[in-house]
Amino acid sequence: MAAKSVDEYVAGLSGWQAEVVARLRAIVREAAPEAEEAVKWAQPVYSSGGPFCFIRAHAKHVNLGFWRGVDLDDPERLLEGDGEKMRHVKVTGPEAVRAEAFTAFVRQALRLNAEKGDPTKG
Repeated sequence: MAAKSVDEYVAGLSGWQAEVVARLRAIVREAAPEAEEAVKWAQPVYSSGGPFCFIRAHAKHVNLGFWRGVDLDDPERLLEGDGEKMRHVKVTGPEAVRAEAFTAFVRQALRLNAEKGDPTKG
């Protein structure tokens, strides 16, 4: 059964994935307290002026993804992906959560949506 809320999504996970998703969720909510949090496309999605980031658990990693990932400043080269706009960080365990870097990504993504509008429109 698909999760209807982010709380349900997190509750459906176990072990290190549950811990990582909970930590990523806390980082996003702290960096973007005004953002809407909802399950869309079967994953937690954060929106403010349109979606700006998502969290998705996979078997061997958890993605923290960004709609405007190609536009984010990434001095440590943490972002992966080859799409036109989106990029993500693969988090392989709790020790791989980079709170400072991830907070910077969230704040940049939020600012880009404020400046450029909804990334899903155009």
